[in-house]
Amino acid sequence: MGSLLRRKTIIEQPPERALARTLSWPHLVALGVGAIVGTGILTLIGVGADRAGPAVLLSFVVAGAICACAALCYAEMATAIPASGSAYTYSYAVLGEVFAWVVGWSLILEYSLVVATVAVGWSGYAVGFLKGLGIVLPAALTHGPAVAGSLFDGSLRLTELGVNLPAIAIIAVVAGLLSLGTQESARINSALVVLKIVTLALFVAVALPHFDAANLHPFAPYGYGSVAGENGVKYGVMGAAAIIFFAFYGFDAISTAAEEAKRPERDLAIGIIGSMAACTVIYIVVAGAAVGALGFARFSNSPEPLALILREIGQDRIATVIAAAAAIALPTVILGFLYGQSRIFLVMARDGFLPGSLARVSSRGTPARITAVTAAFVSVIAALTPLDVIASLANAGTLCAFTAVAACVLVMRRRGTPSKGFRTPAAWIVAPAAILGCLYLFNSLQEVTQLSFVAWNVFGLIVYLAWGRRRASVDDAA
Repeated sequence: MGSLLRRKTIIEQPPERALARTLSWPHLVALGVGAIVGTGILTLIGVGADRAGPAVLLSFVVAGAICACAALCYAEMATAIPASGSAYTYSYAVLGEVFAWVVGWSLILEYSLVVATVAVGWSGYAVGFLKGLGIVLPAALTHGPAVAGSLFDGSLRLTELGVNLPAIAIIAVVAGLLSLGTQESARINSALVVLKIVTLALFVAVALPHFDAANLHPFAPYGYGSVAGENGVKYGVMGAAAIIFFAFYGFDAISTAAEEAKRPERDLAIGIIGSMAACTVIYIVVAGAAVGALGFARFSNSPEPLALILREIGQDRIATVIAAAAAIALPTVILGFLYGQSRIFLVMARDGFLPGSLARVSSRGTPARITAVTAAFVSVIAALTPLDVIASLANAGTLCAFTAVAACVLVMRRRGTPSKGFRTPAAWIVAPAAILGCLYLFNSLQEVTQLSFVAWNVFGLIVYLAWGRRRASVDDAA
């Protein structure tokens, strides 16, 4: 038991292993907004409206409030432990090794699926754009294998072969950009984030004049809680919030930049809280304009709900602009999460859970080797995995990480550990609210997602006990 609960000592990395400190708080806010605003608001508003009706506005508020509590906890932990690794590192330093492994294993699930999902989504936009230019790619090279049936009742079967080459290509481009230098990629990311915000502002400006209060009735056709419907899908405000939650996370990627922040004790808190606050306001305004401009039933099942709304109100040209800008700006989400995942893998390599050679830093001060390995790993998922079977697992992994970070805040307060920077206000209210909110959202996920998440972590614990536990190379910090 002693080895299972041993805690990591956070030490300064030697120059040859340290990452270059090149990021200031504007870069971190842009990184957070770039990772948060993307596939979620562009597509999930339709899914959320399908499950909650106009009350999807409340779903955004609920998911945003829970994420805000988690963001405050992240801000405290990031400034108290200014080291790469995010929730994995915090859990290792505060809760113990076995908890860190579960969190790290869950983060692998979250980041991999998010990057792969967004890459596949971008591929769809890119293929359509190329088709408009007269360039038609073979169908088998534009999507992964198609499946039918269910994995859990044994009826899952392959119906069509395919490899999603555009998804592989965009992951390779983003990975190459990250390897060139953190500051260089941060500048490009900032420019694309501006484009993304301007695009959403354009949508609001065009859709808001068409606001009709009649579109808000009935406001909550499926109730305010979480009710199971067909195929285990959860409806209602909380059922929608459990899915819309996907649209908010991304700010946790900022905490992985602790070793590259110029003034981590200040910049990390500003980046995390600033990006979360900005995105909450953006989401509520965009969602309000969307459900007010068009009845939710008319856009709830669309893969491009914002563009559909614009076309329905007679703004075809603006809809085309929105779709094109989305295709250009979506890679910022891939950049944010691929950045975060490579840093988590880097720290796990330092700790002995991955080969130590992967922890080497290039002459540019970037973990080029682990970035390349991470990109290759995610590319396989994006190219070959039928993501519709397991995509919602990303939410479960994130909820696990958020719960662990909030627990770390409470444990540190209980131990009386002095804080080096930001302190969560009303910590004994905010942190429990984050934990209870995350547990409630997890309970609102589909049963198949819950069971899959448990199975993933049971497998992870077997890997840890049989292999990872012996490889751990951290010192105890009693």
